[in-house]
Amino acid sequence: MRDMSILIDDRARVRTLTLDRPDALNAFNEALYDATTEALRDAAEDPSVAVVLLTGHGRAFSAGTDLREMHARTSDPNFQPGKHGFLGLIDALTDFPKPLIVAVNGLGLGIGTTVIGFADLAFMSTTAKLKCPFTGLGVAPEAASSYLLPTLIGRQNAAWVLMSSEWIQAEQAKEMGLVFQVCEPDDLLATARTYAEILAAKPISSLIAVKRTMTAPLRAQIAAARERENAAFAELMGGPANIEALVAFAEGREPDFTSLPAGA
Repeated sequence: MRDMSILIDDRARVRTLTLDRPDALNAFNEALYDATTEALRDAAEDPSVAVVLLTGHGRAFSAGTDLREMHARTSDPNFQPGKHGFLGLIDALTDFPKPLIVAVNGLGLGIGTTVIGFADLAFMSTTAKLKCPFTGLGVAPEAASSYLLPTLIGRQNAAWVLMSSEWIQAEQAKEMGLVFQVCEPDDLLATARTYAEILAAKPISSLIAVKRTMTAPLRAQIAAARERENAAFAELMGGPANIEALVAFAEGREPDFTSLPAGA
């Protein structure tokens, strides 16, 4: 079944959601944010679905937010946001009551990395790599990653991931504890599905209860982190560093932050 840039497949009580904008490296435009949000909500409410497995089609898991749309949001007064957008997707991930398994099949930037903070299990191809490009874009963290990543992988690992805008290779991600297992590319989906089907054979009510009891202590901190991040992001978006990053992207060059005003 197909729904706006996302492929949906049901087997053995596992619903596989495949991001399907391969020509755009599965970057999230407003339509894909909306489609993924709706797909997660539908899976949450469907009593026949026990587990959701999220992956990407093509050589990328997700290249994060579509930078062309990000630029349009800051420069085009006629830009039309989607129904749910980025914040709606994070709401859906935060509220998702069932096991969520992520299979990182290729490069993951931004939300393509920070979504792992909401995963109950994450698998990663040996050829995949991850990046949080926030400082490279002159913006702030997103998706409660400023709280979830230190909780998941420790403060120093999280500081490097969030501050450096450097690539994280698969074995490094496994060593940090960012992912559960690293697999050969041809084995990735089969391995992730094996674990998904083991969980999906358990009572859905019990799976939901386990996840609820595990995530309940985190909810207030996730909400507070999102509020801090959104405020910082709003302050920095459209500022000198962000504009330089977006212009550099449009011009096909590396940004030069050294010539910005002091403190920018």
